[in-house]
Amino acid sequence: MKIAIASDHAGYHYKSIISAFLRGQGHEVKDFGTNSENSVDYPDFVVPAARAVAKGECERGIVLGGSGNGEAIAANKIKGVRCTLCWNEESAKLARLHNDSNVLSLGARLINEEMAMRILRIWLDTPFEGGRHVAPRLDDADAGGASGQTQQIPTADRRTATKHSVTSRRAVHGRAARSARHQRAADRPAYGNAGSGAATPGGSGVRARLSNIATIV
Repeated sequence: MKIAIASDHAGYHYKSIISAFLRGQGHEVKDFGTNSENSVDYPDFVVPAARAVAKGECERGIVLGGSGNGEAIAANKIKGVRCTLCWNEESAKLARLHNDSNVLSLGARLINEEMAMRILRIWLDTPFEGGRHVAPRLDDADAGGASGQTQQIPTADRRTATKHSVTSRRAVHGRAARSARHQRAADRPAYGNAGSGAATPGGSGVRARLSNIATIV
């Protein structure tokens, strides 16, 4: 099988391990980078890998990052890609069995190496079940919604949803405000270590990467 693989700096180490494993299993690996643990923007590497799968140049794709969330979002911007973020054996099995996943996203900072390899093996070996999962579910998902159209919420329903949303926000606002100082302190070191090159949550690095995703067509 020809497999595209890509990562950012956070996923680079796992990418190297997975690439070596795949080659050892006889797969052809097309590596889209990155090639070091120096900080980079994941869309620059994930999107070309996803496009290779969408074009049929590669049969499957694997993308890796710190959490795997941004990588999955970026990959799924490409028409024809069904990228699933997996965190255990069951999620990997269902990604293939029910969703015919053709790109796997892994969060290197959230799962250990052993779990990553177990997920990978299951995702590679599990066939798509087909049947009820094809029509209308995957067909509609690939088309962008039922009959290829994005469903519009009626005005009355939007008003009701807005009312409930405002009420809910007011209910939790007091608790959120009381815990805000503690949460901010806890959030700062939660993702990556100082000096690792990881962007501060909400910082310019994050904004740049999300901006790059928003422009993908």
